[in-house]
Amino acid sequence: MSDRHSRRPRPAVVLGLLGEFLITAGLVLAMFVAYSLWWTNVLADRAAAEQGNEVRQVWAAAPPTVAGPGALDTKGGIGFLHVPAMGGAEVLVKRGTGPEELNEGVAGYYTQPVRSALPWETSGNFSLAAHRDGHGAKFHNIHRLRTGDPIVFESKDTWYVYRVFAMLPQTSKYNVSVLEPVPEDSGATRPGRYITLTTCTPIYTSTYRYVVWGELVRTEAVDADRTPPAELR
Repeated sequence: MSDRHSRRPRPAVVLGLLGEFLITAGLVLAMFVAYSLWWTNVLADRAAAEQGNEVRQVWAAAPPTVAGPGALDTKGGIGFLHVPAMGGAEVLVKRGTGPEELNEGVAGYYTQPVRSALPWETSGNFSLAAHRDGHGAKFHNIHRLRTGDPIVFESKDTWYVYRVFAMLPQTSKYNVSVLEPVPEDSGATRPGRYITLTTCTPIYTSTYRYVVWGELVRTEAVDADRTPPAELR
């Protein structure tokens, strides 16, 4: 048989190579998705757990005092967020909302473009951000929150209990007015002690922002056993 007849037709060769390329590209894409949505969660959860343990060890080394929560505005972690409707796992809260902070599986409070108040301040907006997917995905289930749901922040010596009063399922990532001391679009009209949770939306994208607002309803002193408030029991 001549070489002319033994060779595969050119279209068949091209299709074969294209098929191999698509299979390889699919495998690479699948590995990337697994890394982004699973392995980064593993790494972030591990880092957050280590940092959270360090914070609790520091707290345990000195008993709660009247002076204060984590009265120092440190980068090591000021306390823990507890949101039963999102699954209940505690979330370490640190300063900053950049990748360096949030990729460690924590929630960060804003220092810019609008400075966050801290819970122990007499008024203002305690505004937080966390990833919705990958890197711990601490706010993945933010869409489960409803009006009246509790949001609890735990500091060294105080439990701060907030109640959700408004949600904004989608807004521009550039809409920083939601972080104002009296957050716009929330329906609030007067100064108060608010908390704001922000994250990306829709799920698996970063096109828009999902926002939830709560208002402080009470505080409880931390006892020697760190007994959580009723909302967490």
